[in-house]
Amino acid sequence: MNTEQFKSYIHEIFGHLLIEFKEDEEYGFSNFTLNNYNKIGYATNITPEVILQAAEIGVDLLVTHHDAWDFVYGMKEKCIELLEKRHIAHFYIHLPLDYVEFGTCNSLFKLLGVGKILQQSRHIEGYSSIGIGELDKPTTLEYLVDTMTELLGEKVYFQKNNNKEIRRIGMVTGAGNGTNQLRDAINSNCDVYITGEKTLYTIQYANFIKLNLIVGSHTFTEIFGVMSLAQKLKDRFNHIEIVQMHEEHNEVTL
Repeated sequence: MNTEQFKSYIHEIFGHLLIEFKEDEEYGFSNFTLNNYNKIGYATNITPEVILQAAEIGVDLLVTHHDAWDFVYGMKEKCIELLEKRHIAHFYIHLPLDYVEFGTCNSLFKLLGVGKILQQSRHIEGYSSIGIGELDKPTTLEYLVDTMTELLGEKVYFQKNNNKEIRRIGMVTGAGNGTNQLRDAINSNCDVYITGEKTLYTIQYANFIKLNLIVGSHTFTEIFGVMSLAQKLKDRFNHIEIVQMHEEHNEVTL
């Protein structure tokens, strides 16, 4: 797979989302200096540790959800330096991956047993609207918590704020900690709201409106969207190898 083939396929599968969101802000290609890319590593985040790990196993292209954040001071510059030194290309795709049909929210929905997507998560006035899905068959909050724990490989936070059977799920993976998103979930008759970050206000509001809540980590609620993208690349360019990079469960208590 060469650079032109890779970029062409990315534009094919993300379509209008690459027009709606600007290159080098919500997605970007960097350090594409090789003629061919045969081993792709994928992760939610790019960090110096992820780059060094990729170099050790011969990855020549890293695909991540997040770019290095400017406000994690100095890390972006270090990542650029390491990518160049180790001759590794990098592609990140943030909000387009959140909102595409196979993206972060819908990939986790699918693994949880959601058979019907009632509402696609979208970008509205600067925040992510909730995705809404319905399970193929109702379940208990306890069973959904156990399933989330197994999928994410980490202990998830949860609040049981009512005794309702769980059928309809509201979700924003990653930083879906806004009270407006919980309000949308309760107004849409969701039985539980799932996200990847919480604050004091998230906890207080969920309790106040008596909405069940499950919170995993930002990294591991979003990894399945990146995994779906990597698998799509593998399906199109079947000669390439894809491998998930190891990321620590630093955001939660195991």
